[in-house]
Amino acid sequence: MTALLVGRALAVGMGTEPRQGAAASLSAVTTSHDPVDAKAALREIHLSRRRSRPVAERAVVAAAVTRALLPGLAGARVIAAYAPDDTEPGHGRLPAAYTQLGARILLPVVPSEGRELIWAVDTGRLAPGRFGLLEPVGPRLAVTAIGTADVVVVPSLAVARDGTRLGRGAGYYDRALRHVRPGTALVAVVFDEELVAELPSEPHDLRVTAVVTPSGGWEGLDSSETAMS
Repeated sequence: MTALLVGRALAVGMGTEPRQGAAASLSAVTTSHDPVDAKAALREIHLSRRRSRPVAERAVVAAAVTRALLPGLAGARVIAAYAPDDTEPGHGRLPAAYTQLGARILLPVVPSEGRELIWAVDTGRLAPGRFGLLEPVGPRLAVTAIGTADVVVVPSLAVARDGTRLGRGAGYYDRALRHVRPGTALVAVVFDEELVAELPSEPHDLRVTAVVTPSGGWEGLDSSETAMS
């Protein structure tokens, strides 16, 4: 059943089914399965859509989300962020644009062993690391370094209006976010259609407090929880 729903939703996204069926297909995936299966199906849908997005559109989106994101981060002394890959919103503009803020920028490093992110200060020199993800060249910081951040920009495949976030499923950020200070702003950057009404969640999921989209800009989310929901 999961494969059938994924196939239907992907067909809508590729234009082989009527567009009005998209919301119904995604809703069926979200509500008709246990959270683990539902998340896996939704990841496949969103990743496929991201991969099929034209390069020119990605460039326009990168400019738009950067314009919206920077004012919201102004005033933060330490920001934990990430280097978007070529399918993620912000690729080509971020993290370089963060230099305008005058803040200390921490970027994640996926270690060769273990499943906890470590961190490094972004000095403008990035190199491919594990899984081909760009990471800073320089000294490594402890897993707890994210706890010094005033704001964390969190990679996300989709975000719900209540702050529920869909990640890629490896759990790196679920573990990393355990180290943030209470009250730290958690911000997701997604494409317009990835801000949705609802998403499946599990007890360990941490809600984000704001989202940035190309058309909507920076939006605070209706989430009273910055602790585990």
